[in-house]
Amino acid sequence: MSLAACNSMQGAKKNILHPFHSPQELIVKRGINQPDGKAKDYVYLWDQQQRHNTTQAMYPRSVMTQYCHEQGGKLSLLYKSKFGLVNDSAQRTRLAANRGVVQGIGAYKCTMGDLAESWIVSIEPVAERQAENNSKTRSVRLLTRLMKTAEAHNFYQAAASTAKTAKKQVNVVKATATAKTSVAAKPTAEQKDHDRKELERKELAKAEVEKKEPKPVTVTTPRASVNETPQQQQMKLYVTARRDINNGRNLNNACNNAQRAYNYGKQQGTEGTRVYTESGMLVARCLTSISTYSSRFPNAKGQAQRVLNGLASQYNHAGAKNMLKQIN
Repeated sequence: MSLAACNSMQGAKKNILHPFHSPQELIVKRGINQPDGKAKDYVYLWDQQQRHNTTQAMYPRSVMTQYCHEQGGKLSLLYKSKFGLVNDSAQRTRLAANRGVVQGIGAYKCTMGDLAESWIVSIEPVAERQAENNSKTRSVRLLTRLMKTAEAHNFYQAAASTAKTAKKQVNVVKATATAKTSVAAKPTAEQKDHDRKELERKELAKAEVEKKEPKPVTVTTPRASVNETPQQQQMKLYVTARRDINNGRNLNNACNNAQRAYNYGKQQGTEGTRVYTESGMLVARCLTSISTYSSRFPNAKGQAQRVLNGLASQYNHAGAKNMLKQIN
């Protein structure tokens, strides 16, 4: 099995996804599913030699979250997964017990407000398996797809009903088997008394053991979305500032966000350069044409010229050169 998705997980933190025009294009071009659109394998449990590796099961959600934030939206959980596409009960049990898998699946809604149309993405496990022979590494096959509101509602409500029905059927089977066993055995009063005393003895022994054993400490792993990289933080500030300035609202706060984004400096890659230089252009625009912001500085025009000169000389920025001509 190819584990190329491991490298993709690291790439999600470095590469900016903004150039994609839609979440569907993002899913296809970032290879979140297989090339034919079918579910793709991601390692969720590593063997002892690789136990320090990060789970790959969070990768699809991580990419969709970053893309939503870059577009000025907010991604939130809409429906929890009921493992409706996983047919094998043992596989469902293993997946449901893994925190990394559970946190990365379900239906998520990217709320865009009035700026653009909101969208829903479903990330569902289809199966899980042992990655290689003689290895404890296991992978989960995840299917990522966009859904309409009604489609998501119908899918997840149906999955919830199926899960409840299956649980009831299991309970009925267990109850029936227990009843048959009881009727077949027909224990005598003496046997019942012996069994009761034996059960009490075992329960007392178990209680004594539990008193002596220390209770395990549960360690809560923080959500991946909390630990944003400086590049992600810079992008969010830039996108928010550009949106508000272009819409003419919250201008003073928007200019503050532009300045904060610019203060992060140039980040990695071509996209890092673009976000840094465009943040600088927003700062210059605030200093020259937004009075609520520029009035706070005694030499706002001079500061704008310094920013533009830096962009023009160090990055050969055409927009900075044109703006310098206009304000000189």
